[in-house]
Amino acid sequence: LLVVSFGTSYNDSRRETIGAIEKAMQKAFPDYAVRRGFTSQIIIDHVNKRDGEKIDNVTEALDRAVDNKVKTLVVQPTHLMNGLEYNDLKDELAGYSDSFEKIVLGDPLLTSDDDFQKVMNAIVDATKEYDDGETAICFMGHGTEADSNSIYTKMQETLKAAGYDNYFVGTVEATPSHDDVIAAVKAGVYKKVVLRPLMIVAGDHANNDMAGDEDGSWKTEFEKAGFEVTTVVEGLGSVQAIQDLFVAHAQAAIDSLK
Repeated sequence: LLVVSFGTSYNDSRRETIGAIEKAMQKAFPDYAVRRGFTSQIIIDHVNKRDGEKIDNVTEALDRAVDNKVKTLVVQPTHLMNGLEYNDLKDELAGYSDSFEKIVLGDPLLTSDDDFQKVMNAIVDATKEYDDGETAICFMGHGTEADSNSIYTKMQETLKAAGYDNYFVGTVEATPSHDDVIAAVKAGVYKKVVLRPLMIVAGDHANNDMAGDEDGSWKTEFEKAGFEVTTVVEGLGSVQAIQDLFVAHAQAAIDSLK
């Protein structure tokens, strides 16, 4: 069972998110050997140079599985959506279709309508302590130029349909932008803002673009707009319900082999 993540160079976050998902997989599937692969070569190289820790990229992880004479390979990505990264992974696996007796790729976190409901419940539950009627709870996603960017709007619509009007979703690199989110929050009656990443890990984007003290960060821009800001620098991967959903996707992939 190869768990494929983009990766992060933040050691604590890596342990609390990707590591926790991998542990949940090992617990759920004791008959499988759980292995790690990262898609970001920059992160792999950085961690290796700084800590001397070697993490396989996807090609290395697949070649290792071939060398170890693995017959059944289940690949479960920790990606949020079916975007560019996921499609790259799918393409790479296609080149190995003859190397294993059985090979299957699990779904990303947000695939079905049911996934959106479950993730919504998870993020609302993880932030309910801040829900006091005068706080806007804002989730920052990465964003992508691909069509899959629509998942952020869909998550916003899912929250709104469930009556969570004080929850807002934006992105660092696409739309809705943080300007859009600030405008939406300003249109309400909020005094305080809570920021949390809508990302599996809390890496560079969460620490700098969201919670950083320099101009342009979400924290700074909300403060300039007159809000009292709390930052929660924790990736979604640390949330039990999110780990459970990844396990369910891996289980569905395994079931499809039968």
